[in-house]
Amino acid sequence: MVALLSGILSPTLVSAQQIVLRAADNQPPDYPTVQGLVFMANYLEAASGGRIRMEVYPGGQLGDERSTIEQVQLGVIDIVRTSTSPVGEFYAPMGVYSLPYIFRNETHMWKVVQGPIGRQLLDGLKGSGLVGLAYYDSGSRSFYTNKKPIRDVADLEGLRIRTQQSRVVLDMMEALGARPVPMAYEEVYSALQTGAIDGAENNFPSYGPRGVRHYEVAPYFSLDQHARVPEIVMISLQTWNRLSREDQDLIREAALASVPVQAALWRDLVAESRRAVEAAGSEIIDVNVEEFQAAMGPLYEKYGKAYGDLLQRILDTK
Repeated sequence: MVALLSGILSPTLVSAQQIVLRAADNQPPDYPTVQGLVFMANYLEAASGGRIRMEVYPGGQLGDERSTIEQVQLGVIDIVRTSTSPVGEFYAPMGVYSLPYIFRNETHMWKVVQGPIGRQLLDGLKGSGLVGLAYYDSGSRSFYTNKKPIRDVADLEGLRIRTQQSRVVLDMMEALGARPVPMAYEEVYSALQTGAIDGAENNFPSYGPRGVRHYEVAPYFSLDQHARVPEIVMISLQTWNRLSREDQDLIREAALASVPVQAALWRDLVAESRRAVEAAGSEIIDVNVEEFQAAMGPLYEKYGKAYGDLLQRILDTK
């Protein structure tokens, strides 16, 4: 009976005491974000004495990131974990996190998202039918190349780098002097192998043996960390408004309690992936991130106007 009703009502009132929430994630069951949601579910069930249950659906069972956000807006799904990048299509200020090099390092990112700026953006989601609960870590994306390492901005001059179909990313590549090459993700390995492109960009888990194994054909990994786009956990405003204040507080508490768990699992995955690619012969190159960030002046001017003072406040956060 519980399973039947949980597919119809959101949240499901199985009895006067029990609530069932459905949560979506597009990553596989063992991925850090899914495990973060599982921790949140276990926390809720324990703290409520079994009265609040949260069913986690990983692997895109309930749809891709965009469609699950839309379903949460409509109250069809209760909770979703997604990147903040597609959330910018529903609440424009959230797109500021997708700008390149706005975070100097991991510490800076957490200082921003767990401070007044992060809270402001979470609260602002309500106008879009969403309630922001917490941020998760998704690490950083960096460049990797097949023929020569990138040690400074000048080394990118003229290099053909595979990019996503994103105007911001294309503009970033051009600002750094690289030649952006939009290409399907599935084609990147062979393009690196044959020399059709000189490099690509991603995080360690994707680059390494648990990902698409690009380390096999692009052995130079430069830690420029141009993108550090946080993940976000959101609940439907419709679901939220049907909950008591006490239950709202408990759900937010559970989400925040899951943050250090997810972050630790992500750090472990990154460290494991880095060890594996180094053991396989990849060279990891530290670069001066501030030099790369300095090249973003025209890009910040172009896109910064859309975010008011948000961009400058993030850059100024110590």
